[in-house]
This record gives sequence, C-alpha cells and structure tokens, in this order.
Amino acid sequence: MVILPGRIERLFILDLGLFEVRGGERIIGIPAYLMQTDRGQRILIDTGFPPAYLTDPDRPAADGLPGFGRLLDFRPDQTAEGALALLGLRPTDIDLVILTHGHIDHVGSLPLFAHAPVVLTAIERAEPAPLYFGSLRPIAWPDTTYHRIDTDTAVCEGLTLIPTPGHTPGHLSALVALPDGRRVILAADAINRASEPAEAFADAMDPAAAQASAARLMALVTPGTTLIYGHEPAQWPLLPKAPRPW
Repeated sequence: MVILPGRIERLFILDLGLFEVRGGERIIGIPAYLMQTDRGQRILIDTGFPPAYLTDPDRPAADGLPGFGRLLDFRPDQTAEGALALLGLRPTDIDLVILTHGHIDHVGSLPLFAHAPVVLTAIERAEPAPLYFGSLRPIAWPDTTYHRIDTDTAVCEGLTLIPTPGHTPGHLSALVALPDGRRVILAADAINRASEPAEAFADAMDPAAAQASAARLMALVTPGTTLIYGHEPAQWPLLPKAPRPW
C-alpha cells in the first residue's frame, strides 16, 4: 500500500523540548520529524507534548507528569505548531501524520492535525483513546481518516514504516531513504536510548517483543545509515534541528 505519490526529498528534526526524567536520572530530547516530498507534500511524524503545557501551569500535574519528570524551560517554538513555524509552516500545511505510538510526548498535539489523515498500526488505533500517560486518556482520536497498518508499509518512495512492538503493542518505526543515498532509521521508542538493549528494555510493555524489534532495526544499519534513537541523551545535542535539514 502506497499512501502518497512522490518520494521523500528532505527531512527535518523538530526540537519539541527537553525533559528531565525522575529528578535528574537523565535529560532527554523530545523529537518529531517533518518530511517533504518532491510533490510538495508534508509528512509529520509525532506531535510532542500538549501545547497547554505552555499556558496552564497546572496541566502537567493533572496529567500525572511529575511522577515521571518535568519539562525544562518549555518554549513556544517547542510545541509542534511552534516548531513548524520555524520552517514557515502551519499545522494546516501538514498533509499526513504518522503516529509512532500514543504516549503523551508523541500524541500531545494530535488534535491540531485533525484535518490530516493519520497512519498508525491497527493495534495502536484499537485503543479506545491514545495511551497518553498512566491511566489517563484525555485526548480522543481525532475524527479523520486512519490508515491502519500491521506490516511494513511504504508511505511513498523513500519512507517505509516498520511495526516494532514492545514499548507499546502497536509501536511503529520508520526507515527514510534520502535522494543523496543517505538512510535514516527513526527508531522512536523501539530503541529509546543506546543503553536500552543492555537494560533488557525494562520500561517496555513487552520487553521480549521490544528486544526482537530492536534487533530487527539494528540489522538495517548498514554503511550510510544513521539510527536515531527515541530519546538518547548523548545523541540529541548532535542532531541538526529545524530549520536546518538533515
């Protein structure tokens, strides 16, 4: 199933903030990804934290976030809308959204993109609402078109989605092939950080499945391929952020 015509031409990494885990255990970056095709279509992978975190100081506590950590100096340009603005774009300029999974730092701005079709695994969409955080489910699935996948899927030339269960049952990663021959694996939380395989994926909902998914992604790393972890503290400062392209 090819969802869009054309091929991937450019990739941008969106900086959606820094998060301190468990009182300083580590500080992680929150990424999203914007891709443009040779036909002018724009594809967004993940949407960051809820934009209400900028305006409502009580919202993180209501979401239970202090039990896990805190956002550090969250800025307007680190919301999905603000990060797109660095590229001269608005939410309405997005033609397709890909959701790696429904956790709070990936699904927080999803309601802003209700005009666009969403690609995700059938397992993830089978949840009555996005997983969000803990037992909370405050965000409803937008009333839009959903492309539910359960196997490797070419969105367009240069972008293949790979189901990688483990972190969540319906987790999704992506393989991007750029016109200059470079390849990028967007692992998302299939491999949260470089140390996670050695830690036996203790934070995953299904550690055994997570180990298998990680092994599959690592097998795709060939010369000219970069694997971008979901939240690797050492890698995050080294990655070019929008408006710089990859």
